Order: sequence, then C-alpha cells, then structure tokens
Amino acid sequence: MTVKVFLISFIFVSLLLSLLYIPTQLSHPITIFRPSKSFIIPKASKPYPVTFAYLISASRGDILKLKRLLQALYHPGNCYLVHLEADAEKSEHEEIARFVSNDPVFSQVGNVWMVGKPNSVTYRGPTMLATTLHAISMLLRTAKWDWFINLSASDYPLVTQDDLISAFANLPRDLNFVQHTSHLGWKRNKRGKPIIIDPALHGLNESEIWWVIKQRSLPTAFKLYTGSAWTILSRSFSEYCILGWDNLPRTLLLYYTNFVSSPEGYFQTVICNSDIYRNTTVNHDLHYITWDNPPKQHPRSLGIRDYRRMVLSNRPFARKFKENVRVLDKIDRELLKRGRGQFAYGGWCSKENDDVRITCSGLQSENFGVLKPGAGARRLITLVTKLSSAQNLNKRQCK
Repeated sequence: MTVKVFLISFIFVSLLLSLLYIPTQLSHPITIFRPSKSFIIPKASKPYPVTFAYLISASRGDILKLKRLLQALYHPGNCYLVHLEADAEKSEHEEIARFVSNDPVFSQVGNVWMVGKPNSVTYRGPTMLATTLHAISMLLRTAKWDWFINLSASDYPLVTQDDLISAFANLPRDLNFVQHTSHLGWKRNKRGKPIIIDPALHGLNESEIWWVIKQRSLPTAFKLYTGSAWTILSRSFSEYCILGWDNLPRTLLLYYTNFVSSPEGYFQTVICNSDIYRNTTVNHDLHYITWDNPPKQHPRSLGIRDYRRMVLSNRPFARKFKENVRVLDKIDRELLKRGRGQFAYGGWCSKENDDVRITCSGLQSENFGVLKPGAGARRLITLVTKLSSAQNLNKRQCK
C-alpha cells in the first residue's frame, strides 16, 4: 500500500512539474526564463548597495549586438531580462538561448533570463510599451532590485556596472530619471492628435501601424508630456505603473494604446500627473544621443569622432551604435577595461593581484559584494549630483 501511494504521489508531482515547464508559445521552442542557479553567496560577503533590473530589447538581426551588450553590462548583483521580438528568426531565438544557457557565469549566478513568450513589436506602435510593462511585471515578481533600466541592442554602456552602482549608492531610492516636457511642439499635431491601431496587438503577422482618418483633440482630463523612451525607474514607481492603485496608469495605458510612439510619452504623462510621484522626477535620460536634423525623430549612429563628446557628457549610456564599429572597441578598451568576449571590469571578477588593465573573464565568488569603481564613477557622480540637487529638481520637474 505504501509503495502504491508513493508511486501515485510521484506520478502526480511529475505531471505537475511537467505542466509548469510546458513552453508558453509552442511555435518557439525557447522556454528559458530562469537558468538553474548554483551560485551561493558567501556568508562573509556584503550585499551591493543598490541593484538594477535591465530589460534588453532586440529585433531581427541584432544577435551579435545583443551578445556584446550583455557581456558589457553584466554584473552578478543585477538582473537581466532579454526580449528578442517574436518576429525574429527561429534560429536567432535558438542562438541567443544557447548563448545564455551555455555561459558558465550566467548559469552559475542565474540572473540572466529570456522572455519565453516574446511579443511582436511594431515600429511607433504601443507594443514596445506593452513589452516594457510586461518586463517590469516579470522582474518585480522575480527579483529584488532598486531601479529598472530599459535598453535596446543598439545601446552601449560608457561606465562599468561597478561605476554605476557606486554612483547611485547615495541617491534617494525613489528618484526616477525620466526626460520630459509638456511643450509638445511639432508632436502636438504629429503625436497627440492622430489615432493609430497597432495590428500586432491582435494579429500574428508583422504589419505597419494603421492610421485612422479622423483625429482627436488633446485630452483635458490630464496633461500630456513627452520625452525620451529610455528611462531609469524606481522600484516604487514601477510597482505603481503595474498595480495602479488610483487607476491613473491604467487610464493612460488605454489612451496611449492609440498613440503614435507611446514609449515617448506614457511614463512621462503618468509620473507628471501623479501627485505621489511628480516630485521624484529627474529630467534626464542619462543617455548620450545625437539626433538628425529637426524634427529630431531618429538618433544618428555614433562613431569614433563622437568618442570624446560621449566621455565628456558624463552619461552612463549612449546610443545608437551599429554592429562592431571601431568606437565600441575603444569604449571596451579605455572605459570598460573589457577584452573581446569578456565582461567589463569589476570587483566581482578581479583577483587580489590583478592590475586594473586585466579584464573580467570569470566569477570570483569570494569577491561578491566587492566594488572597484574607476574614473567612470567619478564622472557619473558629478552628473547625478548636479541633476539631483534641490535647485535643479525644483526648476525642471514636470513643467
């Protein structure tokens, strides 16, 4: 009888576990979300003062850029969620899944994940916003972190993660780096009034957005803001956007479903219309970007001639970059201390006798919690101290 009960229990548990791991999208055999974690933090280690949760979004043809960015951004104290759009080739999904699964450090620490059921993403449609909110929801449920950062495969860091952690360590945890303005300019007629429909919300085939002939007036129940699609959001504000306990985030999400380029306005409009969060804004996206001629719709691809201006900007990220351009090699060599195929330099992978020129190639578990910030931290501290000063905050918040 005991054996029979054991067998029945074993079969039931096995069936339950198999159901939990059934692929969420059968047409894509990529079901990785959380690799098995075998890394145990040493008891003597101190936790990192702050941690970041990254969403890294990529499209078809971005695999090489995505791999390079992951290695340049990686840090065992952070967490990383990769979204490769559903319209990418099956072979690309398989390749990035193997890359994440087979990296010994990613597997050991278990903090690099993939969205098992990726979304279709339409240029200028709300599907990118939907993907971002989906990622925030997953990361809130999965890990503890202080700030959420969204990047694309065309972005690249200008500081190491040790630099970034050190620079943010003394900042109030409720600050939100959201570049914003209520002066819509040309966007008043090109963004605020048109009505669009994104077929990716209800269809499986890739398509352009549909334009509705009739336009709408600007809203009077709330004030529209616009700005950069690239943000650094506090955990508290991220929770507010998902839970929306006063319904403002949900109301605005419905409005922005038919808005052109909604990622350039949703978070700005939510935070600046919220009595709770409008005073937590820092009016900056912490990105170095150079734009095309007016109306500044498309960022210019950066090259070696932009290197000096990037460094002098003191910003931690830049965009956009083409694949394997020379300036990325220079950033790796001079700013990140990163060798080809290796991680950016940090205390977590350095040895006691390491020279600062030696780059990271593997995890030193006894160094978990150790930070070795460099010149990038000093540059970034200069910038965020200025931006977060009371004088600057009061002058530039939600005007």
